[in-house]
Amino acid sequence: MAGIPKLPGFTFSDPTQSRFHVSHTFDIINGYKLPKTNYFAPGGRELDSNSVKCFQKSDVAMFDPSLTYGRTKTEALPQFIPHYVLYSQKCLTFQAFFKQGVVESPNEFYRVRKVNIIYFLEDDTITVMEPRTKNSGIDQGRLVRRGRIPKNQRGEFWHWKDLNVGKDLVFNGVVYHTVDCDKFTREYMASQGLMMQDAEEMPVDPYTFNRELSVRTNVTKSKSSDDKLRRFLEYDGKVLKFKAVWDDRENEYGELMKYEILYFLADDTVSVKEVHEKNDGRDPYPVLLRKMKLPKRYNDTPSTYPAIYLELSDAEVTEYYQPKDFQVGETIFVLGRDMLLYDCDNFTKQYFKIALGIEQKPAIDISERQEKPPVTQIPPHDGLGSLEDSLQNTLTFLPKPPRKDVMKQLLNANKFLRYEMVMDTVHPEDTIRKFVLNYSLADGTCKIMEPPIKNSGILGGKYLQSTLLKKPGSDPLNPDYYSPVDFYIGAVISVFNQRFTIVGADLHVYRYMESNPGKFPCEVIENIRNYMFDKGYLKDDVEDQMKENIESERQWDVDTSAGQPTSDLEKCYKELKVGGGADPEKEQAIKDEIRRQYEESIVHKSSIQPYGVKSVSKECPYPVVIGDVKSGECKEDEQAGEYTSYTPKHIDTPEETRAKYYAGILKTQKGICDGSIPIECTDPPARGANAICNEENSRPIMVAKPDIPIQECKVKSVTFAEETGDRCNRDRNDLCDLKKEKTHCGCTDYQKDCVHSSK
Repeated sequence: MAGIPKLPGFTFSDPTQSRFHVSHTFDIINGYKLPKTNYFAPGGRELDSNSVKCFQKSDVAMFDPSLTYGRTKTEALPQFIPHYVLYSQKCLTFQAFFKQGVVESPNEFYRVRKVNIIYFLEDDTITVMEPRTKNSGIDQGRLVRRGRIPKNQRGEFWHWKDLNVGKDLVFNGVVYHTVDCDKFTREYMASQGLMMQDAEEMPVDPYTFNRELSVRTNVTKSKSSDDKLRRFLEYDGKVLKFKAVWDDRENEYGELMKYEILYFLADDTVSVKEVHEKNDGRDPYPVLLRKMKLPKRYNDTPSTYPAIYLELSDAEVTEYYQPKDFQVGETIFVLGRDMLLYDCDNFTKQYFKIALGIEQKPAIDISERQEKPPVTQIPPHDGLGSLEDSLQNTLTFLPKPPRKDVMKQLLNANKFLRYEMVMDTVHPEDTIRKFVLNYSLADGTCKIMEPPIKNSGILGGKYLQSTLLKKPGSDPLNPDYYSPVDFYIGAVISVFNQRFTIVGADLHVYRYMESNPGKFPCEVIENIRNYMFDKGYLKDDVEDQMKENIESERQWDVDTSAGQPTSDLEKCYKELKVGGGADPEKEQAIKDEIRRQYEESIVHKSSIQPYGVKSVSKECPYPVVIGDVKSGECKEDEQAGEYTSYTPKHIDTPEETRAKYYAGILKTQKGICDGSIPIECTDPPARGANAICNEENSRPIMVAKPDIPIQECKVKSVTFAEETGDRCNRDRNDLCDLKKEKTHCGCTDYQKDCVHSSK
């Protein structure tokens, strides 16, 4: 039978077979679909492939071709998943409604019934479910049994491609209008290329809406569980105290009024007290509101409530103020008055923080800002009397005489500063006129007198009585007056538009400036000193200064002859023990120490510059040679050439060159600086205040900057060699002075100036 070809007439059927059903693929165990391991032919017959007869040793089913041909290079085919397995328990849900007509009912004409249209993707079936509504009286639940619903008469069925939001669907003669869908439906449709429309609003069923309005919920009030006795025992005497303010300035004669609000924790009552200030002009009513429960909305009562003879009770008031409503910065309403809470006491802050967990805000500043008073306008001077007297009429109703500096008048009584002036003339006949200015130190007034000139027609006498001289261009209401600071040789002053030039002063003016140097600028004092010196009024001062210089010179000679090291140079010699005997071991030790210190001092120490530029390290092409030394001590009687010098001879650094340069200036000018050489004083030629400096009558002292050569070497090497020198005689000052900071007798770089020999 196996070799017969499969042609008509050569096939045979089993007459004993009566069952032709196909075996199922999955077994459902505990709700899970598990694939079967053994399959059967239609009718439950055993397959030949599963029979022992078909088993061979070289069965290809038991043979792995990769052992012979190797692993395949092509990608493995994806696992086949049946459609009903891939979309098992996956549904598309749409919210929809349909209108059902109602006849013979006076309350409604139609009903809006809300349904859910569920589309099963595994087998393309549809069902319609209506959520149950309480007390509807309608059989709700499944309206359309699950199955494939025909779409038209051509035999087409509704598919998920035909569904969308805002679309009318006809199922078994009923029109359903979709208004929305769930999130999974939108995402699935978007993955398939279909975008759902925006959700629509579900219409309201008029009958259901009217029933909800007619049904009134019963509200019952249960008895409060608050234990009044416990609250009284726990909170008796504990009061929350707040400071409040009521702003009534928008009304006529209104003002900013302060109150104290007391909240009693024992019974949740509130009391409001007025805060009176001294002379506030209000009636002394102590309490604005007695102790009572404060309603939040005191006028929230029905219009039919007889408030003319009945008071509000707990039945009419919906809500009272509680502690949490009182916070700094908030506004509360006390029977129509809006009060701002701006502060509270420490107990209230601690209660809110511990009991309620609320942090009270800091106090608010409610103090009114005081407006600045307008600036007093002083009227202009009318010309009658002095400015100070006229000003008293504007300050007080009853004028008082202006105050005077009595101490100044007592200390400077009958003290005057006298100056000689000439008139800035226009007419030639006024060139011979001279005037004397008397400045009173007691009251600051100026008096001008004119000496008479014989045979000139000028009688002389009082030119100006004692008055305060105003400076030109000053403020008329606050004028600036002339003072001794403005008076110097060559100064021009204006006296009632008449110009005068000061050409002289008496010696008392200079003495007053010397005793009060803080009241005068240095230029004015120098100007008067030069004038007095030119006139020869300071001869006594010069003689006293010469005597002091001679006395100091004698004292310096006495100190020097005593043999004690008075100068810093001699002290340095004593510390270095210069002039002692010779010791070979000590000499070698000194030599080694000097070599070490010198080599360390001349090594150029520089850090690496930024941006990778390194310091230059280069051996000097001219090595420094130092002689072999037997003794490092210098004696007074040693002469040049009799001993070997070990003073280093090297290329000086810029610092050493500058130090040696100024040390030489100090050495040459030492006699002048320390006063050992007296200065001869001679009378200089007469010079004016603005004389020009000339070379003939002055001796300038010029100090130029040292000439520092360009340094080419950064590192120096030191060796010793046989060489004689004169270190003790030539470098005696250099040995000590290079180790300390030098002042060089105050000689610095300055411009050319006149230095008189008499100074």
